[in-house]
Amino acid sequence: MFTTLVSPSIVADHLDDDRWVVVDCRFDLQNPDAGEQLYRDAHVPGAVYAHLDRDLSGPRTGANGRHPLPSPEALADTLSGWGIEPGVQVVVYDQNTGMFAGRLWWLLRASGHEAVAMLDGGFAGWQAEGRPTRAGVERRTPRPYRGALARERWLSATEVIERLGDSRHVLIDARAPERYQGLTEPIDAAAGHIPGAVNHHYSDNLGPDGRFRSPDELRALFADVVGVATPDRLIAYCGSGVSACHNILALELAGYRGVRLYAGSWSEWSSDPDRPFETGPGAAAGRPVPRQAK
Repeated sequence: MFTTLVSPSIVADHLDDDRWVVVDCRFDLQNPDAGEQLYRDAHVPGAVYAHLDRDLSGPRTGANGRHPLPSPEALADTLSGWGIEPGVQVVVYDQNTGMFAGRLWWLLRASGHEAVAMLDGGFAGWQAEGRPTRAGVERRTPRPYRGALARERWLSATEVIERLGDSRHVLIDARAPERYQGLTEPIDAAAGHIPGAVNHHYSDNLGPDGRFRSPDELRALFADVVGVATPDRLIAYCGSGVSACHNILALELAGYRGVRLYAGSWSEWSSDPDRPFETGPGAAAGRPVPRQAK
């Protein structure tokens, strides 16, 4: 069973295995139809397609973030339609970084499905190795998915507020440093970050070859971010609850299993002007200093 990463060679050996389900998660935030078209043009043979907005997110209300969690019923229907059931090995991938694939990895793991892993290097790595591809749209025989998103795996905005100022908890912001510091904000209502949060851009989890760094490298990278906090007191967030999942996977590789997701993330947090926020480089890990900044 693969629970974090899986290599192209291993996936290639299981392309005809009915107990393996491959899911293509390619997406473009600026052009939501682009990923699906790329899938239609070429994908890992047998893969089905997951659309971030349609399949991996719920309806927006204007106050619940850009990619709210899907309802348990909707998620179960989607996973069933892809032929996922207990015991099936799921492989997720996107173009290269794993940012979008990480969302599905987290949704499955948080629903109790352990056998899900990311294709290390993504579709770009698959192609670079000369692996086979297929065009068109593929379907799988539906299977009854049993499992529900565990409430203890994610936090609401209210639950995050309750933990502000508690040095036992560490908020980890996965966005680019310029967005974290509030130097720019191209998408959301305000610039900055949640008070006390520390920054670890998800792209730092990858090496120059586009694949995840080794567990030892990741442990070293996260040491200053995590401080002395235990995994159950680490809270990952980003712009909309997507790239934060990449950090959760990297943290698990580094030995921190059980990190929770602030699902609404900055897009939800910044939608309410009464919520506190900070700008600038932020506080040291484990020593949040909340303040109101408007």
